[in-house]
Amino acid sequence: MAPARTEVRRQLTGVRVSDLLNLCGAGAAAIALTALLSSQLAPITSPLGFVAVATAVFLALYALLVSLTERGVAVRDRLVTVVVHGLAFTLLAVLVFIVVFTFARGASALPHLNFFTDDMAMAGPLDPLDVGGIAHAIVGTLIQISIALAITIPLGLLTAVFLSEMPGRFARLVRTVVEAMTALPSIVAGLFVYATLILALGVPKSGLAAATAISIMMLPIMVRSSDVVLRLVPGTLKEASYALGAGQLRTVWQVVLPTTRSGLTTAVILATARGIGETSPVLLTSGFTAAMNTNPTQGPMVSLPLAIFQFVKSPEPTMVARGFGTAAVLMLLVLTLFVVARVVGGSNPLKKDARRRAREQQRRARADHRARRAKRTSRPARTDQPVPQEQS
Repeated sequence: MAPARTEVRRQLTGVRVSDLLNLCGAGAAAIALTALLSSQLAPITSPLGFVAVATAVFLALYALLVSLTERGVAVRDRLVTVVVHGLAFTLLAVLVFIVVFTFARGASALPHLNFFTDDMAMAGPLDPLDVGGIAHAIVGTLIQISIALAITIPLGLLTAVFLSEMPGRFARLVRTVVEAMTALPSIVAGLFVYATLILALGVPKSGLAAATAISIMMLPIMVRSSDVVLRLVPGTLKEASYALGAGQLRTVWQVVLPTTRSGLTTAVILATARGIGETSPVLLTSGFTAAMNTNPTQGPMVSLPLAIFQFVKSPEPTMVARGFGTAAVLMLLVLTLFVVARVVGGSNPLKKDARRRAREQQRRARADHRARRAKRTSRPARTDQPVPQEQS
């Protein structure tokens, strides 16, 4: 009989020295081999092409090195792990590069206070950075997004409640249309509003027309996010409400919506973050002006994305710096919205109830501690002297 093979236990967690040596060796060999190929056999002039060839050579060499000590399953596992971590690192590096590049190009405009308090009515392309600002774009963005929210929130919530509470053929049709609108190019929404409101109905280019186009882009995000949140409500809550005699409308208003309040707030913030960065619909529907305009129904109104588009087209370095500074302000605004959505979305009713119970336990523990301390302080002091007895 052949001797039984001893099973080798594999390490599933942590990083081994052999893994690091395989990665470093495969990386160095891939760079050297790609450089040799590009200089001797097939010249590679593009940096992107060099990186692509080096990546393919690295994966092949790494798989070869791992196969010397591991079996097929382990080789595939290590190879997939390297690919996934490499893609994640690449996306993170691209994101960091975009943020750092934007802030570096706009660093000369951000320190000036007038950049946030003035408009460009009295400033030209040749004026220095201490003249003019983007106050008109900030105000325009806030007005447009407020109007878009006033349109999107009622329509989005009502549509999501309809899809969740009234399933059927028509609900499936509406859900399909909403999912298709999620991939709708923003320029199509701008052309639709431009053709219907501006050309057909005669509405001038204004903040109202831009807000209508933005609301078209926000509505699918709002409906899909709200629909997912509403479908997570346990059916037992609705059944308990129906058992107590409440109708469907009262159940939705007093049970379903309060239960999903944090999730619906997250959906609103995510839709706002999507609409606040739209450029193509605003470019076709709002017009452009360098002065402050607070009337959304009359005259052009500029938003932050449109101001960025106009600034970076200029050949003057000061205008380009203003454009990148505006982009930095827009990124900070969107980042703030996502952080708020993350915080609000993380507070569900279960977590709130757990925090409430923890606070009640802490209060009871403090009360018991105070009671024990008061009992110890009020206890009479002991004496070692005997009590004298009465003599008969």
